[in-house]
Amino acid sequence: MDTNILLENGTNELEVLEFTLNGNHYGINVAKIREILTYQPITPIPNAHTSVEGIFMPRDTMITVISLKKCLGLPVTENEGLFIITNFNKLNIAFHVDQVIGIHRVSWADIIKPDSTINTERGEESNGGVSTGIIKLESKLVVILDFEKIVTDISPETGLKVSDIEALGERNRNESPIMVAEDSPLLGKLITDSLKKAGYTNIKMCMNGKEAWDKLVVYKNSGNVFEKVHCIITDIEMPIMDGHRLTKLVKTDDVLKQIPLIIFSSLVNDEMRRKGEALGADAQLTKPEIGSLVEAIDGLIDKNIRSA
Repeated sequence: MDTNILLENGTNELEVLEFTLNGNHYGINVAKIREILTYQPITPIPNAHTSVEGIFMPRDTMITVISLKKCLGLPVTENEGLFIITNFNKLNIAFHVDQVIGIHRVSWADIIKPDSTINTERGEESNGGVSTGIIKLESKLVVILDFEKIVTDISPETGLKVSDIEALGERNRNESPIMVAEDSPLLGKLITDSLKKAGYTNIKMCMNGKEAWDKLVVYKNSGNVFEKVHCIITDIEMPIMDGHRLTKLVKTDDVLKQIPLIIFSSLVNDEMRRKGEALGADAQLTKPEIGSLVEAIDGLIDKNIRSA
């Protein structure tokens, strides 16, 4: 199946691949997909996580296979199915599914954010839900899964590398206001805690691009936007308004375009980097690189101060 579907930059749309597990319908952002393969024999790994089926090596690249059924607590049937090969956070992972239905183009504005009855917090270290959104297609609901969280739950070291902040050493407090658009409460807290540990104490959190954009417009109309925001950090995948749309709105505004904007997302690969550059992003980093994020903020804020 061809997953190389190009969307115009900043339209607030995405392509969702619909697939099934035991007759239930789920979705994944096509931007995460490298290819789709028919089932191939797997080599089991001793003492691996219960959701890891094993490894296989197509074209000399070793790929870990994860059973989505086990991750979601569904019965595992003797169905060979398909492998959805993904690439995000610089990892190649195969997710074992039953059947691929097709690709749908949808707007982020039409994606319903799961409420607390579906995605629950289980302490500070774990977000209990594995759904990032739900879309209605004709008479059925398709649940978009949080693949980053699934992988991080299996292998925590693949998540946000908060320990990288320690490597930055002792840092001074910095009152520069930073706006962060991130829809995951868990990641939002980790990013906020990391930035505060790095000395940035004035963080404005927004749950999606629309919330961030609305605040920027209010600040601009009040004439104090450059006092309120010195840097914008945005995820790409967010309901209502995604990070690419936010970037386009900011960088095509004669006033707001002066504010440095960093895309911080698990989706930053070569293709996405080109899209971000075309939209005018000042820097782009993949989510494990929290130490590099702080260094990028340092450089961009310092550059803005010197050019002011």
